[in-house]
Amino acid sequence: MIKNKFNRFGIIAICLLSFGYSCAQKNISKNISLKEVYKKDFLIGTALNGRQIEEKDSNAVVLIQQQFNAATPENIMKSEVIHPGWDTYNFDMADKLVALGKKYKIKINAHALIWHSQLPGYVRRLKDADSVKQFFTNHIKTVAGRYDGKVFSWDVVNEALEEDGTMRKSIFLEKLGPDFVTEAFRLAQQAAPNTELYYNDYNIEQPKKRAGAIALIKKIQAAGVRIDGVGIQGHWRASNIPLKDIEQSIVEFSALGIKVMFTELDLGVLPNPWDGDAADVNMKAEYSAKMNPYANGLPDSVEAKLTKGYEDLFKLFLKYKGKVGRVTFWGVNDSQSWLNGWPIPGRTNYPLLFDRNFKPKPAFDAVIKLKK
Repeated sequence: MIKNKFNRFGIIAICLLSFGYSCAQKNISKNISLKEVYKKDFLIGTALNGRQIEEKDSNAVVLIQQQFNAATPENIMKSEVIHPGWDTYNFDMADKLVALGKKYKIKINAHALIWHSQLPGYVRRLKDADSVKQFFTNHIKTVAGRYDGKVFSWDVVNEALEEDGTMRKSIFLEKLGPDFVTEAFRLAQQAAPNTELYYNDYNIEQPKKRAGAIALIKKIQAAGVRIDGVGIQGHWRASNIPLKDIEQSIVEFSALGIKVMFTELDLGVLPNPWDGDAADVNMKAEYSAKMNPYANGLPDSVEAKLTKGYEDLFKLFLKYKGKVGRVTFWGVNDSQSWLNGWPIPGRTNYPLLFDRNFKPKPAFDAVIKLKK
């Protein structure tokens, strides 16, 4: 239980000598927050679930107000939720999200306008290109148009690339052809002229996929269509963060004249069933105790890796603070993280800056310390 609900963060002791830390106690003031410490550098965001948007999770609401000035909805603006029937739209939760942002002065990044996953069933059953095009057009015009000027930005197209940088084999590619991404941005530009428009994907810091993303962005720009930024999701493992690739991506994407965002940041600490990193929500693996080694708590040695990982990342973000527009954590605290259930349901992961009791972790202190 949290007796005083963040009236006081208390004292966090960090003893990570192997990474150059002194074994000294750090006082975390009740007034210290990520959004304030980094307010001159970039926005600090979080992902919100339904209970948080409706303010039913009081501990989360306190933390959200205190720490974040940007927010992205986890699921409530995806097409299966917001557009469940051909002529049926469900704007209730999205409207509540907009109201929450206004209430707490949080900039809303709407997510995700066009995505091959989490489509409503009727779209997956469409057979002809004309019907898919009609859904595509109506969806963008209606949803993006409703929230123009009410949300700060849109992830217009989400995860349209394969790992080798080629176009993902989706219903949109199959029925509409390779120009569907450019057309999505064209329609979004028309429907939402007062909203920033982004392309969002995972692993686009990796060279092949990055090259594909750069080609995609250049294609949009060459068509005279507006694209304001790119979102690198940042689903990495704490022990294997590709810092050189991330830095090169910041340099190459920003050279296109667009903002670079880190949009779904979390650092997993559990074993990966596959070689390499991935973030495809459809990937699944079988549970085993070996794959859930920290069910009863995180060892100090692993906590140290997580802390060092976040410190290294934020050093890099600060180096390019003129080019990085936002850093969004994919969840408010560890209990909310999708990594507890992906790719293996029932695991206990620790990928964020706040623990399951909403208390700041040593990684939080390390990120704050960089600005002192």
